[in-house]
Amino acid sequence: MFRSCHGLAAVSVLALIASAPLVPVAAYAAPRTSSTTSQKPTYKDAAAPIEARVDDLVSRMTLEEKVAQITTVWEGKVKIFDANLQLDPSKLSSTFPDGLGHFTRPSDAKGPVSPRVAKGRDPRQTVELVNALQKWATTQTRLGIPILFHEEGLHGYAAIGATSFPQSIAMASSFDTDMLRDVNKVIAREIRSRGVSLVLSPVVDIARDPRWGRIEETYGEDPYLVGEMGVAAVEGLQGEGRSRTLAPGRVFATLKHLTGHGQPESGTNVGPAPISQRELRENFFPPFEQVVKRTGIEAVMASYNEIDGVPSHANRWLLEDVLREEWGFRGAVVSDYSAVDQLMSIHHIVPDLEGAAIRALDAGVDADLPEGLSYATLTKAVREGRVPEAKIDLAVRRMLELKFRAGLFENPYADAAKSLAITNNADARALALKAAQRSITLLKNDGMLPLKAEGTIGVFGPSAAVARLGGYYGQPSHTVSILDGIKAKVGTKAKIVFAQGVNITENDDWWEDKVVKSDPAANRALIAQAVEAAKGVDRIVLTLGDTEQSSREGWADNHLGDRPSLDLVGEQQELFDALKALGKPITVVLINGRPASAVKISEETNALVEGWYLGEQGGNAMADILFGDVNPGGKLPVTIPRSVGQLPMFYNAKPSARRGYLFDTTAPLYPFGYGLSYTSFDLSAPRLSTARMGAGAIVTVSVDVRNSGAREGDETVQLYVRDKVSSVTRPVKELKGFQRITLKPGEVRTVSFKVGPEALQMWNDQMQRVVEPGDFDIMTGPNSVDLKTATLTVTP
Repeated sequence: MFRSCHGLAAVSVLALIASAPLVPVAAYAAPRTSSTTSQKPTYKDAAAPIEARVDDLVSRMTLEEKVAQITTVWEGKVKIFDANLQLDPSKLSSTFPDGLGHFTRPSDAKGPVSPRVAKGRDPRQTVELVNALQKWATTQTRLGIPILFHEEGLHGYAAIGATSFPQSIAMASSFDTDMLRDVNKVIAREIRSRGVSLVLSPVVDIARDPRWGRIEETYGEDPYLVGEMGVAAVEGLQGEGRSRTLAPGRVFATLKHLTGHGQPESGTNVGPAPISQRELRENFFPPFEQVVKRTGIEAVMASYNEIDGVPSHANRWLLEDVLREEWGFRGAVVSDYSAVDQLMSIHHIVPDLEGAAIRALDAGVDADLPEGLSYATLTKAVREGRVPEAKIDLAVRRMLELKFRAGLFENPYADAAKSLAITNNADARALALKAAQRSITLLKNDGMLPLKAEGTIGVFGPSAAVARLGGYYGQPSHTVSILDGIKAKVGTKAKIVFAQGVNITENDDWWEDKVVKSDPAANRALIAQAVEAAKGVDRIVLTLGDTEQSSREGWADNHLGDRPSLDLVGEQQELFDALKALGKPITVVLINGRPASAVKISEETNALVEGWYLGEQGGNAMADILFGDVNPGGKLPVTIPRSVGQLPMFYNAKPSARRGYLFDTTAPLYPFGYGLSYTSFDLSAPRLSTARMGAGAIVTVSVDVRNSGAREGDETVQLYVRDKVSSVTRPVKELKGFQRITLKPGEVRTVSFKVGPEALQMWNDQMQRVVEPGDFDIMTGPNSVDLKTATLTVTP
C-alpha cells in the first residue's frame, strides 16, 4: 500500500469554522424516523449501547449517505483546497453533499506526492485541518456524522515531526515483545493526538522471499515470531485485552495484509501467491489468527495478491468463512490502496469499476481505500437492483462502529498544544534509541569489536553520513547518522576520517518513480578517494547495504522496488575489496531492508553487524554497539541465503527439501534466530516436567542459562518443536517459544516454557486441526541450528 506525502500551510481553526457556510436546519430533509424533534436521537445518546446507536443511525440514512461512509478521499481532497493547499470551507458541502465518511492521510499535502514536492503538515497544522473538517461534518451535514481519519504508522507516525523508530524487520530482531508494545504506544499517542483514530499497521505477513522489496515491513519469516510481534504491536496501538472501545491516546490498528502477500511469484510485489490451503493454514494464517483471537483488533486489510486464481479482495472464503466465521473477527475489512479497482485493472476478473465494487462488497470488503472510486458506483448499482441495500448497510454498520467505538460522536476534536507537547518528546526519543540498540545483530566478530576510542578511525560508505529510515518513513525533526553517532561517542579521544566511498542510487527519495543506479565511473573515483583516506587510519568502519530506493515497495509498473538479486547494488563490493586490500582491520555495518548475500564480505571482514534501518536514533545506537557501551543481543528474524539460487530459503522447511546442490551448499549464510554477543552463554539441554502426557495436557520445558563471559549481556532462548512421525509431512523444526533475558557475568537463570496442544497441533489430511499421538523433539538453543533435544511422547 503506498503512502501519501505531507503538506498544507497552517490554518486557524476558528477562521475555518467561521468561514464555513452555515446551512439552516430547515434546509435538510427530515430524518426517516418516528421520533419527534424534541427527542434526542438514539445515535446521539452516549449512554445507549453502540449496537442500538448504529441501528438508529443507519435507519435514518439515505443510500447516498451510506455509500459516503464506505468511501474515502485522498487525491480528491484538492477539490476542497485553495491554490495554496489550504482548506476552503465553502467547498465542503458542495463537494460532499452526503457527508464525508473517511479521510486519507490528513498529514499530507494533496495525496501521493513526495514531500520534496509538497511538504506535509506539522502537528498544529494537522490538528487544525482535522478539527475544521470535524466541525463541518458534525454541525453542517444532515446527520452530523464525524469523519474517520487514517494514517500510516508502521515504525513511527509517517508525518512531520513524529518519532521514527527502527523498521519492522529491525524491531523483530529484538525478539522483544515488551519493547515493541511500548514503541507502538508512542506511535498511537502521536497519531491520536492529531485527531486520527485508525492506523494502517502492523504488517503480519510472513516474508519468505527476500527479493520482495516489502520484506523490510515485516517481522520476518516465522509464523510464531510474527504472531507474537503482531499481538504486541496491536496491544500497543489499541490497548491490551479484547476491549473494542478505544481508550484515550490509542488508535485502532489495521492488520495487514490478508494474505499470502509475503511470498509472491518471482518475488515481485502484488504477484500471485501460489500457496496451497495447507500452506496458508500452517504458515500464513497463524499470525492473523493469533491477533484476531487475542486482541480487540477492529480492522483487517485484504492483500493485493491472488491465491489459486482468486484475488483476496474478491475472496469470500478468506474474508468471510475464515476471518469472520472461523476466527470470530467482528470488525471492518478495509481495502488496500486501489486494490478494489485492481480487480478490473490488474486481475481482470470484472469488466469495470462497478463490477469490482460488487465483487469486493460481496466478498466482505467494507471500505474502499484510498479514494473510493469503485464503491462510488454502488449507489447506482443498488438503484438498478444489482446490489441489495442490505449489503451496503452491513458495510456501513461496521465502519460506523469504528467511529462510535473511537468516541468520535462525543469528542471528534484534537488539541494542538497537547500534540506538540507529546510528539517526539524526550521519552519517545529515548525509546527510539533503546529500540535501535536492541535491534542490532552481531553476525561475526573475530575480536575487533568492541572498538576502542583511540587512534584514527575511518568511517566510510554510502550509509555513514545519512540516517536511513526505511519505507513508510516519517520526517523526524532530528536524525543521527552513524558518522555523527561515532563522532559524538569518541569526542576528542580519537580522530575520525570520513569518505563516501560510493553512492548506491542517484537519490534516496522513496517516492521517486524512476530509480537510477549511481554512475560506476563516478563511484570508482570515490573508491580511490576512500582508499587514499584510509591509508592513514588504524581501523575501518564500512557501511554498506541499501537506500530507500534500492529496496522498497513496488506499487506500480513505473514504481518498482523488487530485485532479482540479493547482491549489494553497484560498486559496494569493489569498495570493500579495495579497503580490505589495505590490510586494515575492518568492520562492516549493513544498513538495509532485505537480507544481503554478502558471502565474500562475510568471509573476509573482521566483524559484521546487521543494522537494518534503525530510525532516527540509529547512529547513536550503532555507536553504542560498536564501542561496547551496549552489548548486542539481536537475533535474525529471517534466514540470510548465500545466493538467490537457494530461494525459497526458510528454516522451517519440509524434510524432503534441500537434498543438495552440485558445486555449492544448501546451508544459509546465516540461519534464522542467529546473533552473537560480546559475552558467551552456556545453555543446558531442555528438561521436561514429564516425558509422557496426553494430547490435551501441557508440559513445562526448562533451560538453565549461564553467562560464562566477562560482561553483562542478553541471550534469547528459543524453543523449537518437531513431530517425528506424522500422517502428513511436517517441518523439520518450528519455533514455539522465545525469551530474551539479561544476565550478569557468572549469573545463572532458568527459563521455562509451557508446551501444550497449540504448539503440537497440525492440520491432518482431512484439514482438521489435531494433535497426533507420538514422539516430539523438543529443542532449545540460542538459534535455529545450535539446539539440544529432549523427547516428549504424546499418548492418545
